[in-house]
Amino acid sequence: MQDHFDINEALAFRKAAPEEMTRRRNSLLQAHLRQAVKTPFYKKLFSRIDCRPEEINLENLNALPLTSRQDVESDPAAFFATPPGIQVDLALTSGSTGAPVLVPYTARDLERLAFNEQMNFYGAGIRNADRLLLCVTLDRCFVAGLAYYTGLVRLGASCIRSGPGQPARQWELLDRLRPTGLIGVPSFLLKMAQWGKSHGYNPGKSGIRTLITIGEPVRRADNSLTPLGSELEKAWQGRVFSSYGATELETAFCECTASSGGHVHPELMIAEIVDEAGKPVKTGEPGEVVVTPLGVEGFPLIRFRTGDIARLHTSPCQCGWQTPRLGAIEGRLAQRLKVKGTTLYPEMIFQALQELAEIQASYLEVKADYDLSDRIRIVIGVDDPSTIEVDRITDHLQARLRVKPEITVKARQMVQETMEKPGGRKLKRFFDLRGE
Repeated sequence: MQDHFDINEALAFRKAAPEEMTRRRNSLLQAHLRQAVKTPFYKKLFSRIDCRPEEINLENLNALPLTSRQDVESDPAAFFATPPGIQVDLALTSGSTGAPVLVPYTARDLERLAFNEQMNFYGAGIRNADRLLLCVTLDRCFVAGLAYYTGLVRLGASCIRSGPGQPARQWELLDRLRPTGLIGVPSFLLKMAQWGKSHGYNPGKSGIRTLITIGEPVRRADNSLTPLGSELEKAWQGRVFSSYGATELETAFCECTASSGGHVHPELMIAEIVDEAGKPVKTGEPGEVVVTPLGVEGFPLIRFRTGDIARLHTSPCQCGWQTPRLGAIEGRLAQRLKVKGTTLYPEMIFQALQELAEIQASYLEVKADYDLSDRIRIVIGVDDPSTIEVDRITDHLQARLRVKPEITVKARQMVQETMEKPGGRKLKRFFDLRGE
């Protein structure tokens, strides 16, 4: 199957009997492991634990050690499985948790990447008659835009390569080319709608039926929309589909039309949820997302710890695909906060802030307190700080989070300038000062 990535075979595979799916996935896993042991890192690892790839299957995969982000960041070249002459695309991770990591893609890796997104788009109901406005960059060594573009091309849908920013330019393309869907960061897609409305356009009548989002959660753990997700659907009168992936994984998850998690594509990935000790959690419980991306040539990983917290859903999906789904990202393990006995993730705070229309921007600062608790300060940006009732915001957050954070109000421009990390591809919303 992985030799040509045929969509019809893939659709049949997703409805295969469990025994057949397990057999084929075991074959794919062992082929992936044989590729991985070509790398210095995994060659040394398998030698140290006295194990051969043919001894590993889906049932005992969790006996292998986890690969940490620190392993990858400390020596990326130790994970290269192909020589430079076969590496046709060099991508960089965003560097949001450390130094950017070089991830080489072979020609087949790029084909695999396109197939991954083709299946994601198909699951979200997009077909070849659709036309998508791509509000994500294809340059700066960023792989997500390339993945979306090649996935749409492979599906046969039309792609309008607009790139991020400049709402005026986006609306010119919306008006001229009449796309049926948008792809981008949800906060920017909402900004586009707001800009359009203030300049005489009607987003709800623009013909947009589908919004594929990246980079920011638009769903809660129970799969309900966050305030940001709800605002998006209301503004555009279309459906929101959340996608999640990582450059080093060369793999992405996306919601289907059932909106109950991002499907685990059986020929492309194995997903696990583990606790802090690296042990599997019970089905439906939150834990760290661990992914083994199958079929990667250039940068094959085994049991990679993403650092993201989510749940895995295994109940039958209404769309008919017999595959597990990865739930909404609930937070990052490295950003977990402990405030007077209450465990929080920054995303929980940001989702609570989304319920307050007067707040236009915000970021979070965290410092260590003397009583082994974290002290958090929320900096919010608004157009006119003199109009903000801080006590009302504090009460709202205390009701949602069960803690009473410190609130600082500043002009929106000042807050946005702080969040715009020089040279970064993402707005920085979390400032961890606990080590200072």
